[in-house]
Amino acid sequence: MKKSLLRRRLWLWAFLLIPLFVVIIFASLRAPAMQGSTYSRAPSGYGAWYASLQQQGIMIKRWQRPLEELLKVPSLPKGEEVAWRDGGQAPVVRLSGLGDAPITLVRIANGREKLSFPIANQDWIEQGNVVILLGVRSPATKAPFSSSLPSSVGTIKVETRRRHTEKTAAQDILLKDLAGAVVWEQVLGQGRIISVVTPHLAANAYQDEPGNFKFLTKLVTALGNPIWIDEYSHGFRDQKAIAQEKSGSLAKYLAQTSLPVLAMQALIILLVLIWEKNQRFGLPVKLLPPKLDNSEAYIQALAGVLQKANCGRFVWETVGKAERAYVQRSLGLGLDSIDSQIIIDAWVQQTGRPAAELEDVLSQPTQKRPNRQELLTWLGKVQTLHRQLGTP
Repeated sequence: MKKSLLRRRLWLWAFLLIPLFVVIIFASLRAPAMQGSTYSRAPSGYGAWYASLQQQGIMIKRWQRPLEELLKVPSLPKGEEVAWRDGGQAPVVRLSGLGDAPITLVRIANGREKLSFPIANQDWIEQGNVVILLGVRSPATKAPFSSSLPSSVGTIKVETRRRHTEKTAAQDILLKDLAGAVVWEQVLGQGRIISVVTPHLAANAYQDEPGNFKFLTKLVTALGNPIWIDEYSHGFRDQKAIAQEKSGSLAKYLAQTSLPVLAMQALIILLVLIWEKNQRFGLPVKLLPPKLDNSEAYIQALAGVLQKANCGRFVWETVGKAERAYVQRSLGLGLDSIDSQIIIDAWVQQTGRPAAELEDVLSQPTQKRPNRQELLTWLGKVQTLHRQLGTP
């Protein structure tokens, strides 16, 4: 009764805690990735750098819609207006005549997804637009983890062993050391892609390193383009983007949802079905207690004691007397004590077997303390004798 009650309590706690864990995991997967976000005040965020650009009067805005929509903006005819709201906090920003107006797009790795730029949209860069990628995956080298690199705006502190080591004719190195490039530029048509190996170049943790802030500011303002920071990849959505995501079909949801979330949802559905049916995998099988053979347990215990006491001769003589009486009875010679030769003659006459087989069983040990191997050999002969008499 106590075990049944304990089992019920375990099932109850399981069904109370599993949904809680699922909610926590799902919330963590859906929560904004604050690393590299300009909304973040954490050491890995870019809130301080973003505020410094605003204080300098530099035009910089946050993009909170799918990247594909931003890449379509420059293709609008001249004179048309398109309105974007900066996170629902700043007033509507209107960009007029973007038909030929290039922009600078800054993307910072969020720590969850691999940072990249769609290859299919490289023609957008060739039109004169600039893409700055912070946190481009590069191989680790033998460079020290923390390095201070000289630049035109001061010393740049870099904390990573990763370096870009592949050099092509279309690339221009902007910051490097002996191990390789930290910042490099690739020209595509009239535009360019600027790549940075570390996602923390001007993070909040480097506010005491003025060279880092100045260097990134110089990169994004070099051409005087309007600057857009991609916050959509960090999980920030405007109202229109949220409405579009909620109105998506089931197929779109499955395509956009990560495999761990789908697997967790499938597991929850399976557990609910098991709980509803309660016997989905068949009736419970009651475990029966093992049967205890007292005689066998006594024999094994006694054998262990005799073995430790080295009483091989005692075992031989005791079992031998019992076997003599057993053979005599099996041959129909009664229970009274008779001469061994009479038993042997009856054995040969009734079984047709050699007399030596029975003599070996009825013989006494030659040594005062027969060893274990001799005792086992004799017991094997006893078993052979039982088979000859037709008994198990």
